Amino acid sequence: MPDMLVKLYTLPPLEPEIAALTAQGIMLRRAITPEKHLVVEWVQEHFSEYWKSECEVAFTRQPPSIWLATSDGKLVGFGCYETTARGFFGPTGVDESMRGRGVGRALLIACLHAMRDIGYGYAIIGGTGPVEFYERVVGATLLPDSAPGVYAGLLRRPNGESQG
Repeated sequence: MPDMLVKLYTLPPLEPEIAALTAQGIMLRRAITPEKHLVVEWVQEHFSEYWKSECEVAFTRQPPSIWLATSDGKLVGFGCYETTARGFFGPTGVDESMRGRGVGRALLIACLHAMRDIGYGYAIIGGTGPVEFYERVVGATLLPDSAPGVYAGLLRRPNGESQG
């Protein structure tokens, strides 16, 4: 999967995303360290050990470089940045039952705004899956010859499991 580049100075505003989620009873916020164990367990259960590892790194940042979406006090989505490499967005994931409600979009935009706030002009979305989603939501463009990128040589279990 190729990497993508995002111009952080042309991002859509975050406030309407937060308002849209709030209207659905979904809260979007930056994670705090005391909930690390719950978040990383959830990410491993719903996604992968690789993404769990990246989330653990996000909690070492100050402030943590991970945003959460919660509903009724339960985690329903997460988005990270600066975990595998500086200037990189991801991983991000949304519970299957909450997809199609704007949660992934809001997490993406929140993380990219946070990256802009710390001084980046551009961000890399590493090893993208839903290319069309990133193109549509934040105007991301494919980076030629970028696969496998920073994930080249990634250790795998004998059964072949790889990143997220």
